Amino acid sequence: MSKDEPARDPIEEDARIDALERRLAAAQQREDERNRPKTSEADADYRAGNRVLADLLGGVLGGAVIGYAIGYLTDTNPWGLLVGLFLGIVVAFRNIFRAASRRPGE
Repeated sequence: MSKDEPARDPIEEDARIDALERRLAAAQQREDERNRPKTSEADADYRAGNRVLADLLGGVLGGAVIGYAIGYLTDTNPWGLLVGLFLGIVVAFRNIFRAASRRPGE
């Protein structure tokens, strides 16, 4: 053999290799579809839950703080605190009912 000649003849295309490449491409496509992040309904439900929690805590704590401050300034504690707490709860539940009655996508 001379230096210019290859040591072996080039390998011809094999049908098994082509089939294997097709199967690998199909498997890779299935794996990509399976691992694609799903961000549709679960994220919307999570955001809605956080909104309800924030409305509830904000209404109760805000009403308690404002009621306590009004009761302290007018020297009517604990009645100022109780009225403010009650109004905070009413506002929180009103916001929750309004959020629950909205249609998805609004």
